[in-house]
Amino acid sequence: MQEIHITIKLFAQYREERFKVEQRKIKKGTSAKDIMDVLGISEHKLPLGVLMVNSKHEKEDYILQEGDTLALFPKVGGG
Repeated sequence: MQEIHITIKLFAQYREERFKVEQRKIKKGTSAKDIMDVLGISEHKLPLGVLMVNSKHEKEDYILQEGDTLALFPKVGGG
């Protein structure tokens, strides 16, 4: 099994009981959605607002590559 190294950054309420920034080794072929599932964000009470990889907007089915930085932002309400 090939592994790659990525950085995961969580923002706002996603950090609660998790982390701010973490380096991880993951299986090659892992999608951003797979990471969200592992972190419990998919079924979290706060829906995903923005998903970025290397400072560019991406979809949840993006396949992570060596050295990528995945940033997850919850949808924020306000007014």
